[in-house]
Amino acid sequence: MNRKPFIRFPELLAPAGSKECLIAALNFGADAVYLGGTEFGMRAAPENFTISNLADAVSKSHEKGVQVYLTCNTIPRNDEIEKLPSFLEKAKDCGIDGLIITDLGVLSIAKKYAPDVDIHISTQFGVTNFASARMLYELGAKRIVISRELSLLEIYEIRAKTPAELEIECFVHGAMCVSFSGRCLLSNYFVGRDSNRGDCAQPCRWKYSLMEETRPGEFLPVFEDDDGTYIMNAKDLCMIEHIPELIKAGINCLKIEGRAKSSYYTAVITNAYRCAIDEWIKNPNDDFKPSKWILDEIGKISYRDYCTGFYFGHPKENAYIYSEGGYKREWDVVAMADSCDGSFLTTIQRNRFFEGDEVEILEPGRAPFKMIVQNLQGIDGQKLEAASHPMMIIKFQCDLNISKDAIIRKAK
Repeated sequence: MNRKPFIRFPELLAPAGSKECLIAALNFGADAVYLGGTEFGMRAAPENFTISNLADAVSKSHEKGVQVYLTCNTIPRNDEIEKLPSFLEKAKDCGIDGLIITDLGVLSIAKKYAPDVDIHISTQFGVTNFASARMLYELGAKRIVISRELSLLEIYEIRAKTPAELEIECFVHGAMCVSFSGRCLLSNYFVGRDSNRGDCAQPCRWKYSLMEETRPGEFLPVFEDDDGTYIMNAKDLCMIEHIPELIKAGINCLKIEGRAKSSYYTAVITNAYRCAIDEWIKNPNDDFKPSKWILDEIGKISYRDYCTGFYFGHPKENAYIYSEGGYKREWDVVAMADSCDGSFLTTIQRNRFFEGDEVEILEPGRAPFKMIVQNLQGIDGQKLEAASHPMMIIKFQCDLNISKDAIIRKAK
């Protein structure tokens, strides 16, 4: 395979829950991607990758010099363990660069059946101290995905007291779990979906009220709110303004959460962190802050309110949303660029838009720019007032050179 050497620091690791998300991550600047097979991964809902699709994903990634890490991070039962050697051998033959592992038994089997594949210890292992990190390194781990409950000071100490060859990876953006290192049983209890085998129903996001035992049907708000309260609903993590602090703590890899999210999310957030990291590389100082347009990007996806998690100490009230459980969504993807001939931009429609609309064009590695939709036409040149049908091929006037797969979006 034509493999480019990895030279960037820190590594930017993006989620790839589907083939479309993988392409978005590759196009918008990921140094590495993490994805799941059809077994042993902690996300059952995404499309994931069959072995044949995995081989193709690895090939496409390696052509761009991008590493591929396969999630093997469920906590398997006895009947599943027997299937593991075959799965690991097939994954190894696809050329994956790393396995993300939670279970020690899985680690031992991986060393036997995929001995040349790097071992990354999942955040679900709950590494919170240097002794555990050292032990895992001695067992063959190349990287630990640190527990999300640690502060930067604690990570700094782990870095100082572990071998330099042991890499440290941390989540920097995305949803946070209410339970320690994601080991939650709420989903199992409420709906029988095992959160530790990739099938979480996210009951922590549901709305709850209090009911007194002798007054059935009388639901009381836990706080002064007529609609109940989201007592376990965590804000999303965002550390894009704190790249210098992350680097100073000795973190090798910045990881974006979101294998169950859309390709648009993958593209926008990967692009934002890519551009922020590149700006820091050009001007690596402790007072660094990303450009305003980069900070604006993190509000142009579906998101919850943001916080910095545990990085700067215990989050206390700041990490929880008590008033609502859903996402904020202020922008829609209306089309994807397909080709541009200097006169017209040909696109594939995703959501309805109209002649005269103001849209934004997002291309990899640069700030988005605005454009008015003019001379909207069908592929046959017929004049249109609106693009109304999903996956419809349409074009509109454009004298710029727009890259293929650029994103066209519109504010709600």
